[in-house]
Amino acid sequence: MQRRSLLASAGAVALATPRRLRAAEPVDVVLVLAVDVSRSIDPDEARLQREGYRSAVSDAKVVEAIRGGMTGAIALAYVEWAGAEYQRTVLPWTRIASQADATAWADRLAEAPRASLSWTSISGALKYSHQVMGEAPFEGTRRVIDVSGDGVNNSGTSVEEARDRVVADGIVINGLPIINDRPTFGRMPPVPLDEYFQANVIGGSGAFMIVAENFESFGNAVKRKLIREIAGLPGPVHG
Repeated sequence: MQRRSLLASAGAVALATPRRLRAAEPVDVVLVLAVDVSRSIDPDEARLQREGYRSAVSDAKVVEAIRGGMTGAIALAYVEWAGAEYQRTVLPWTRIASQADATAWADRLAEAPRASLSWTSISGALKYSHQVMGEAPFEGTRRVIDVSGDGVNNSGTSVEEARDRVVADGIVINGLPIINDRPTFGRMPPVPLDEYFQANVIGGSGAFMIVAENFESFGNAVKRKLIREIAGLPGPVHG
């Protein structure tokens, strides 16, 4: 009876003692790719955008940049967004440390279903990406949200307020504005999109943007941008 009592007491102590949480796995960069899927992006453009991310992440030069970091790995989450009511995580947090990792990630993105919804809420995208960043099971020396889109914020709360909250948490916001000469819902942007991203979207230490002149050049712009983000090279970049 005494032995049984001791075992029961030991079990009670084990239940009362919280299990030690495993330390977050280190990576060089924790990166959210936040991608615009609003109605201003037609199906062909959506395909080019997806293919741009697939080809960029699996590109040998990007993988080389990843392997050249202090830990030789990055963490990626792929988010799509539209109006204030729509944000979703398409690919959850994934550690990329090799060509095989990058290729598998690209294959998964190819298989994921696509959606297209109305309006453009960059503020909603930033809020949601901030939340996703907080759930990352990785510890990075840098945390970055990479926002791509072809329009200005026209849904939800102030994009500047959302940006400032993200930056205050030590996260850098980089931009990839896509210059599209078609009106959005019959209206042209009130200011050039690159100027809008510069003034209202990007923020944080070393924040920068690369402009994609059209959807056809999008993949190359993503590749150059990822290399800079992985290497931690700051500075405003256009083209």
